[in-house]
Amino acid sequence: MNYLVDDQVLFLTSYPPRECGIATYSRDLINAISAKFSRNFNIRVCALEDKDLRLKYPEEVIYTLDTRKESDYFRLAEEINANDLIKMVFIQHEFGLFGGTNGEYVFRLLFSIRKPVSVTFHTVLPHPDDKLHQTVKAISHLVESIVVLTKQSAKILSETYGIKSHKLMVIPHGTHLIKWKRKVDVKENYGLADKLVLSTFGLLSRNKSIETAIDAIPAIKDKFTNVLYLVLGKTHPGVVDSEGEKYRSFLEQKVRDLQLEDNVMFVNRYLYLAELLNYLRLTDIYLFTSNDPYQAVSGTFAYAMSCGCPIISTPIPHAVEMLANGGGCIVDFNKPDQMAISTTALLENRGKLDSFSRRGFQLTRASAWDNVAVPHARLFGSLISGKEELIYNYPKLTLKHICKLTDSKGIIQFADNCEPDIESGYTLDDNARALIALCMHYRLSFNGKDRELIGIYLKFIKQCQIEGGTFLNYVDKDGFHSEKNHYVNLEDSNGRALWALGVLISHGDILPENYISMAEAMLLDCLPWTKTLTSPRSIAF
Repeated sequence: MNYLVDDQVLFLTSYPPRECGIATYSRDLINAISAKFSRNFNIRVCALEDKDLRLKYPEEVIYTLDTRKESDYFRLAEEINANDLIKMVFIQHEFGLFGGTNGEYVFRLLFSIRKPVSVTFHTVLPHPDDKLHQTVKAISHLVESIVVLTKQSAKILSETYGIKSHKLMVIPHGTHLIKWKRKVDVKENYGLADKLVLSTFGLLSRNKSIETAIDAIPAIKDKFTNVLYLVLGKTHPGVVDSEGEKYRSFLEQKVRDLQLEDNVMFVNRYLYLAELLNYLRLTDIYLFTSNDPYQAVSGTFAYAMSCGCPIISTPIPHAVEMLANGGGCIVDFNKPDQMAISTTALLENRGKLDSFSRRGFQLTRASAWDNVAVPHARLFGSLISGKEELIYNYPKLTLKHICKLTDSKGIIQFADNCEPDIESGYTLDDNARALIALCMHYRLSFNGKDRELIGIYLKFIKQCQIEGGTFLNYVDKDGFHSEKNHYVNLEDSNGRALWALGVLISHGDILPENYISMAEAMLLDCLPWTKTLTSPRSIAF
């Protein structure tokens, strides 16, 4: 490996404590990359500023850029070029973040910098005028690679802007890995146990079209008097600068006019992550009401889906792409009647509501920040050294989920997301796997809990052995052998049981003698039928 811990990747982005979606996105991405790949490179930040007020940044911020001043772009380029530790620059691009028409001031930096540059386009407009088309094309010529967050954005850049596909990389918006939890349990902590909760969150601005949802509430309330719509988040700082709280006042007046004071609640503050995720976890349906058909992606949408919120959304490309596989439904822009009909129908169909919740939760596991960090790190490696090999910081081993799935009988076959599903019963297969894993872990830990679990799994295997030395695989939740054993081929599970017994015996130097004698007796009973195995995998076991 040629990576040095001193190799720095410089993110050019808005950054907390600045309050904007890209700032939050960048912080979450940087945290994930730094946690997983700190032995490959260090992440540093140049924070974008457009006000005279200077914010107090964390230590990873080593530069700032006043995006209003053309001269500051040249100054920053010179400093980056002179810093030998910086190996590449990664720009988080939104047209409004940079000065000039269509953010054209960024060219002062791109023309001057002498290091590899990659850019993430957070907005990709499908019908550009000539000026915007030229701007995007010019940026694409000046950078080594372009990251977009949806397949639709990549398609638009390829077909509308003529950008070569080899320069484009689709990496989805990251999400936070949270534990599955019953909504009623979270609601109780907020005094909302008796409410059907709808919500929308994000920094408020007119393109959120919150009025669409508010106008839908009366029709929903007619059928569900206990409905509560939460509008989560403060007004966007840029909106406050330009018009104050005019939009929020408009929404609050609408609530009064419609006599919805008991059914709409504004949580008027910037929500930090833990509180935000709790609000989303208690939400029965998330309403995404953006009126911008060209909004390529939404972090609020991604976070809601990852928290198990069924979603009713207007048809921005991100929503259409994500909900095509389940998790919610689409309504037209600015159509409160459609929003009301879809919401009411979903609240009436608890089975579908639960299905959408689980489907969305499962679909977003692949886009967890830890996973999204990997293609970003590979991209950085390819631009810094021409290689994508990475040195991972592996997480600490934990047996929490195995312990949660194990009761006095054995390890339960399936989980309902994060919770044990006792209705699925138990299998020899899973208990053999668990026995192998715990023997290996015990050699590392010498933890008494490991020894206790090994005893449970060994006893389960003993329970499954029948006359002649073979094993049954399926055991129901009450500990009885299932009828399924009579019509399913059990060779694989039998072979795996032999493997597990052999592994346990090979740990005889550290395990209790009674464990070893029990395993040896079972193994000797198995020997007569081992020559009759025909499954290649069973023979391998």
